[in-house]
Amino acid sequence: MADSIRDLIFGATSSGRELVETIAPRRTFDDVVLPTTTLRALNHALALVRKHDLIFHQWGLAERHSTGLGLAFHFAGPPGTGKTICAEALAFALDKRLLVVRYAELESRWVGQTSKHVAAVFRAAAREDAVLFFDEADAIAGRRFASITAAYEREANAVVNVLLHELETFPGVVIFATNLAANIDPAFERRIRTHILFEMPDVEERERIWRVQLHARKTPLADDIDFRALAEAYARSGGDIKNAVLKAAQIATTEPGPDSGKRIHQRHFILGMEEVISAEGVMSQSLFDGASGAGSGAVLEQIVEGQEQLRGELGLVAERLDGLERAHKSHTSRQEAGSAELERRQTQALEAAEAGRRRESRNFKYLAGGALLLAAVGLVLSLLQG
Repeated sequence: MADSIRDLIFGATSSGRELVETIAPRRTFDDVVLPTTTLRALNHALALVRKHDLIFHQWGLAERHSTGLGLAFHFAGPPGTGKTICAEALAFALDKRLLVVRYAELESRWVGQTSKHVAAVFRAAAREDAVLFFDEADAIAGRRFASITAAYEREANAVVNVLLHELETFPGVVIFATNLAANIDPAFERRIRTHILFEMPDVEERERIWRVQLHARKTPLADDIDFRALAEAYARSGGDIKNAVLKAAQIATTEPGPDSGKRIHQRHFILGMEEVISAEGVMSQSLFDGASGAGSGAVLEQIVEGQEQLRGELGLVAERLDGLERAHKSHTSRQEAGSAELERRQTQALEAAEAGRRRESRNFKYLAGGALLLAAVGLVLSLLQG
């Protein structure tokens, strides 16, 4: 009963395979432009994975250490700096599939279910010998609450504890991607083998990023294209440049004019990047901004407080449902115990009735035998007297 109520409110429980997105890697490190220090750190991480068998099995360290045999890497940096592509490229270099995990799929309002989901994705990765990638891991690996005041805080701490335990026992490769390294719980420091910083690209790197986003042979470019000027004008991430290129192609194929759909001009790239910047401003702007914006902070605080209150209330609801489930099981157990006792008493009554019937049968036989004996004695006496 409680399970059906839980599934109705919070959604049915997912298996490990449903909690992840499985990717057959196609992109390599050649598809991303990175600073030299970042690329060097990635090559070092790749070498660690490839030497794993030598270190732990051929050199016998696995026989001395039962935990901590896996390899966990932390990719930290602003959005759009290549963390996801590099996770795929690392899996490609290892000839393994990539299991992408996002907190939205893991999170459950049902108490204890998120922790079970975390354990399930580790089992799935171990079963498939895949690289496990936690995208936007700030949410799941965040700092634990020092003092617990709400149910969701207790649940968040439990999730981090389970994640730390799984890292100790998981034998494979795990990658965490965060926007800020300081966001994760300090306990991960000991369990993560290498922290790799993904920085915003400099002007030379941005110029190369503009170029690699286009097909060298098929993308038609006008003679006025100046990638260096674009790189100097816009200090943006690789993800932003990618979106600007796609928007530029859309603009070039839809704007009216004799050159429409024939080639991409410099103005198209500029318009594309301006659209990216404009969209970013819209996403970050509060719907409640006034002329001075003085009230927006208070409104945002109210929204955050409301979200926290809602999470707390949902946690309480989940706890109550858990209590209902326990009460239902207890009631069912008592019913089963009562039924067993009633059956035992009925059996005893039937056995007692059967014993009484046998006693009555024996008594009847004794009385009948006595009567026959008396009749025989009377007959003998009458014959003797005659």
